[in-house]
Amino acid sequence: MNVKAAIKRNMTVPNLLSCLRLAVIPPTVRYIVRENYVMAGFMLLISAVSDMFDGMIARRFNQVTQLGKMLDPLADKLTLAAVIFSLSFVDKAVMWFVAVLITKELLMLAGGFLLLRLNMKPPAAKWYGKTATVIFYTSVTVIVFLRAVWGISSYTLTAVLLSLTTAAMLFALIMYGRIFISMLKQHFAGKK
Repeated sequence: MNVKAAIKRNMTVPNLLSCLRLAVIPPTVRYIVRENYVMAGFMLLISAVSDMFDGMIARRFNQVTQLGKMLDPLADKLTLAAVIFSLSFVDKAVMWFVAVLITKELLMLAGGFLLLRLNMKPPAAKWYGKTATVIFYTSVTVIVFLRAVWGISSYTLTAVLLSLTTAAMLFALIMYGRIFISMLKQHFAGKK
């Protein structure tokens, strides 16, 4: 395969937006750890808006690529992990959410790896996965915004928002788990 052709095919607006989301992770972490919530909030806004538009643009303008299918969820997961880990350094109340996040992501990675080992394509992102991401961005943005604008750091509010995010993440995990089990059943039924 021609390298120039591969680069040209993958040099799409949605892929560039996913790369932008990856690029704003380090400054977001730095701003959160330094408790500069105004800049952290700005970085999260850039990330959330680019996440909202990359898939929409890819589908609307027929710019869906295999690279994009990997970059989008990778950017989501890395952003989520980086923000939560950063907040856990500043606010110890977030630590329980880190444990849930790690468990969920390890299960998702293990399932995806198993499907790839069986020469099966992991399922595309579903509405419940995207909804969990939107709830995450909303929760973290509210937490960061309140700290940035009014200096409010409420344990109760943080716990409620992260509980909602956790519920959405676990629902998505269960729904993807059902797809995963169905795919495995079909795969092994076809082997008989």
